[in-house]
Amino acid sequence: MARNVLESSLLGAGFSIIFQILCRILTFGINAYIVRHVGREVLGIMNVRLLLLESTLLFLSREAINRAALSANAQQGDRCSWAQLINQMWLTVPICAVLCGPCLYIWLNWLSSVDAIYASQYEFACYAVALSCVLELVAESAVFVAQVFCFVKLKILLNTLHILVRSAIFLWIVTGDRSAAINAFAIAQLSSAVTIVLGQYGFFYFYLKGFKNFVTQQTRKKPLTPKAWQISLYEHMDDFPFKHLNDFLPGVMFNPNGKYFNRELQTLTLSFVKQGVLKQILTEGEKYVMSVSPVLSFGEQATYDVVNNLGSMAARFIFRPIEDSSYFYFTQTLSRDIKLAKQPQERVRQASSVLNNLLLGVSSIGLIAFTFGQSYSYPVLLLYGGPDFVAGGLPQSLLQWHCLAIYLLAVNGISEGYMFATNTSRDIDKYNYLMAIFSISFLVLSYILTGIFGPVGFIFANCINMMSRILYSTYYIRHQYRPLSLDPLLGLWPGKLFGGTLFLAGIVCYWYQSSSLVTHLGVGVLAGLACLLSWALAHRDLVRLAWRYGRRIKIE
Repeated sequence: MARNVLESSLLGAGFSIIFQILCRILTFGINAYIVRHVGREVLGIMNVRLLLLESTLLFLSREAINRAALSANAQQGDRCSWAQLINQMWLTVPICAVLCGPCLYIWLNWLSSVDAIYASQYEFACYAVALSCVLELVAESAVFVAQVFCFVKLKILLNTLHILVRSAIFLWIVTGDRSAAINAFAIAQLSSAVTIVLGQYGFFYFYLKGFKNFVTQQTRKKPLTPKAWQISLYEHMDDFPFKHLNDFLPGVMFNPNGKYFNRELQTLTLSFVKQGVLKQILTEGEKYVMSVSPVLSFGEQATYDVVNNLGSMAARFIFRPIEDSSYFYFTQTLSRDIKLAKQPQERVRQASSVLNNLLLGVSSIGLIAFTFGQSYSYPVLLLYGGPDFVAGGLPQSLLQWHCLAIYLLAVNGISEGYMFATNTSRDIDKYNYLMAIFSISFLVLSYILTGIFGPVGFIFANCINMMSRILYSTYYIRHQYRPLSLDPLLGLWPGKLFGGTLFLAGIVCYWYQSSSLVTHLGVGVLAGLACLLSWALAHRDLVRLAWRYGRRIKIE
């Protein structure tokens, strides 16, 4: 199955951005409906407490295994080791099942209690979310294979389908009975997990069946023996190692090494496990603090979560797909255990150029979000939640400061993702100690700054944490490329033309914020177009490169 890793990564990022924007618009619409008609407290229970349970179980169960398996697949040459990779991916199911026990006990007994009116629904939802995580990981081996062999459209289609199913079932139940919103959330989570499992294995069933039918048609004139038929099937399927659907199950594929697991893969996985726990604390730290200690009420948690989701739209829609695709690209292009000077220089230069362009793109998006967020936070929140939601000024202040976190989040995602993709197991273990320091510092800062500044303190703590991680990852990148006289970190500087235009646009938009809403929005649109035009003029080579890749993908 011939594939170009760079083009597949770009295609995957592009489709992810487009489809996630469409699907997340639906999700944000549902949240707006809950804020206006159901109540903030219910939204806080669902979006903070229950989604934190889902995030914790899925992240701790599969993140380390998936990252290690991607790296091992990029560097192994024996296709029969796919048996070990599949066995490795199936470990996520029992791991998640084991983690469900302590997590459910903590969520039901240790965390701050919910109101009595929601207690029974909350308990049912916790069990439903845990079961949905186990069900979703049943399809993890198929998800991994689809990722490695660049089934980009399959990933986007199934992600879209599971979000639509979850949203449709939730709305269907909650419109009939608003008091059952938490139960509706739980049932929707279970339904979406079943959709993922059926979709993944259903696709590969018909995919493998299509190959068999093709070979049968080709050999109809000359009947083949079973052995010859199998050889012909291998030839037409090229390097795709799966011939039957049960090959996706653990222990089914033939492994000439006779070992169920790979020791080096296990070592790398353990390194990522340590890192994954710390990264989860850094990613969801504010939610853990809110859940463990009574710093904020569920209503305040919901306000923070709504603002955080609105402020993180760029991260969810743009940055996360780019980070996932770039991590996949760097793991498949560069080797972890070999210095860059000893690797093929064409690949190294291409990786440096890609990293430079990625940093340039995401940092420019982050600067735009920070500039326009200062003037347009209030109208966005007013349109989203209504006058009652923006009363008091807290949501506006939260979103304005969150726009600074967006820029730091953009830079940190790419720089740290590159570092994780190219670090050796020893380097990962060393960084785990720093991650432990970052995690503890973040939790302590969150608690202290929240006591001083309120919910805004979470954003301050997050910004300090991300700045520290950016400094370390950029130092690593500079040190790695300095012997080759390459500096991909130049992408962090967007250029004088774009920077100057952005500065003027921010002043103009701030000046007009006391005008009517229509005038203010019109000025923002014109200023935004001016910023985009200045960026395109300042980076014409990158625009032409993106246009060329876009045309190639469209033609193919």
